[in-house]
Amino acid sequence: MAVQTGDTVKVSYTGKTLDGAVFDSSEGREPLEFTVGEGQLIKDFENAVIGMNPGDTKTFQVEAENAYGPHHEQLVFVIPRTELPQDLEPEVNQRFQMQAGNGQDLVVTVTDASENDVTFDGNHPLAGKDLQFDIELVEVV
Repeated sequence: MAVQTGDTVKVSYTGKTLDGAVFDSSEGREPLEFTVGEGQLIKDFENAVIGMNPGDTKTFQVEAENAYGPHHEQLVFVIPRTELPQDLEPEVNQRFQMQAGNGQDLVVTVTDASENDVTFDGNHPLAGKDLQFDIELVEVV
C-alpha cells in the first residue's frame, strides 16, 4: 500500500549536510512517526514518502530555503564579555536563550569566544545549508 497524504508512517532516516556531516539520525532509536501532510516536518521530507511502500528506500536533497531558510547575518552579533554575567564561561557551540530587543526569546549559539568578546548566532544551526536525507519507509501505521 503506497503512502498517501493523511497516512501515519514510520521512517528510519539519516540527515546530512552536503559535505557528509550527519546532523540527525534515527539509528539506534525508534523510527520517526508522523502523519503525512500535517506539517510536522520539513515539507519536502513529508512529500518524499508519498508513493513509497514499506521497505522502500530513498535519498533526496532539500535546498536551504525549503529547510531552515537562509543564514541571516543580522542575527550574528558580538557582546563584550564585560556585559555578560561574570560567572558565565561561554564555549563555542554552546547554546543559550536570550531575550531580543523586541522582547522575543531567541536561541543563540556561541560561534566564537575570545578574551574580550563573545560572538552569538541567532540563526538555526542548519540555516543556509542544503540537506540530504536517506530514508527507509518502515511501516504505514
